[in-house]
Amino acid sequence: MENLKERFDPKDYLAETGEGRTISTYHKNEKIFLQGEFADRVFYIQKGKVKITVLSEHNKEALVAILGKDEFFGQGCLTGQPNRVATAMALTECEVMRIEKHEIARALRDESMFAQMFVDHLLSRMIRVEEDLVDQLSNSSERRLARALLNLANFGKEGRPEPIITKVSQETLAEMIGTTRSRVSFFMNKFRKLGYIKYNGTLEVHASLLSVLLADPPEIQ
Repeated sequence: MENLKERFDPKDYLAETGEGRTISTYHKNEKIFLQGEFADRVFYIQKGKVKITVLSEHNKEALVAILGKDEFFGQGCLTGQPNRVATAMALTECEVMRIEKHEIARALRDESMFAQMFVDHLLSRMIRVEEDLVDQLSNSSERRLARALLNLANFGKEGRPEPIITKVSQETLAEMIGTTRSRVSFFMNKFRKLGYIKYNGTLEVHASLLSVLLADPPEIQ
């Protein structure tokens, strides 16, 4: 009897090293790649969080995204992007799989389950970017902060928020939501007093913070 091809499992593929796939550990604040570097691989986060930033020609840095477990980044190389248009840095201790461009192109071509998973990821990212734009244009800084904290705690992925393992600075949060550090400090204290978040060595986000998003929208601040 002809041997059947072993079933391809995207989760196993992204958990183990192999042809064109290596796993690296990055310490907090360690650069994964720099803006302007040659783009020749895609990255997949197995553990931790990664910050994506862009530096303007006037040396002004802007925060583009904070990504977490099971997310890809650096996929611009697949569309012919020769150099990185942003910098990726470990926001926490990270374990990241590096997949060479030729290998991920092969997997997308030959493995339909992986291709579907990758497309689903890209669509989810696109939807999130659109939501971020709407958030910036239509919501108050309080609601934007609540949404950012829930996203950092992976609310919606596993059904309940999880502790944010690292100390995310108020400056970073201010960059994420487009406001000042003093506004972030004010609302963080408010959320803590209301029991929506808790400081205990780490920042713990409670599901009750969702009530800020579900309340009638206040006047934009």
